Amino acid sequence: MEVKKTQHVSEASPKEIPVSSKKTLSFLDDIKAEFQKITWTSQEELLAYAKIVVGATFVFGIGIYMMDVLIQSFLAGLGNVVHLIAG
Repeated sequence: MEVKKTQHVSEASPKEIPVSSKKTLSFLDDIKAEFQKITWTSQEELLAYAKIVVGATFVFGIGIYMMDVLIQSFLAGLGNVVHLIAG
């Protein structure tokens, strides 16, 4: 004997779901209060940090490029040596 399970999804109209505007306003006030507690970075400090990040990224990029060129040169030289030995 097979039993079919059915799901009944009740669709509530917007009138049936109570929305408390008092709770919503309280929530928004709490969010505003939390945002006022945040210590925001000054524009000068933010600019200095951005310059540091851009500079460090550039330096690391150049370093990675130099390592890549060095490894490519080493492998090309090794290939030439193997070519000379193996013919």
